[in-house]
Amino acid sequence: MSIRRLTPDDAEAYRALMLDAYARHPEAFTSTVAERAALPPSWWAARLASSAQAAQLVLGAFDDTDRLVGAAGLLFESRQRSRHKANLFGMYVAPSARQSGLGHRLVQGLLAEAAAREGVRLVQLTVTQGNDAAQALYERCGFAVFGVEPFAVEVGSAFLPKVHMWRLVDAVPGAFHEASRPPNA
Repeated sequence: MSIRRLTPDDAEAYRALMLDAYARHPEAFTSTVAERAALPPSWWAARLASSAQAAQLVLGAFDDTDRLVGAAGLLFESRQRSRHKANLFGMYVAPSARQSGLGHRLVQGLLAEAAAREGVRLVQLTVTQGNDAAQALYERCGFAVFGVEPFAVEVGSAFLPKVHMWRLVDAVPGAFHEASRPPNA
């Protein structure tokens, strides 16, 4: 299995994977299938812009048949006072590829991408409260909880909280140092 940055040529496969994610796990994503399915192919291709200074990037995980089975993205803040932050978004591994370490490899790949971007000091993310497997993955990758947002997303008639997590970007990608642990973590 391999991981690489997705390009506009991957837009169709990325769209299909993410629509599957939104359908299978509506509680895990802020976007809905209907919202994302309505977006034109150009939106999906733009999300995968391959410029070194693109506002966002997405890594894809491919199985041995070169089929896209996982993805996760980084959105880089653009405002002057928050350019030191990136947000991990859209993390998904298809059921057929789970328990293979791809999720961990995707997160580590994104941390390496964040470390390579000049000025980025930390990565943040949210995970739906109760998604223990995802939260445990992020914790194994060095993320720590800094708060819980009640009523973060509405799914059907339920309002679900989101756990906010963060970690500093290390100089050595993939390494987690005690100095990067948030206070009181």
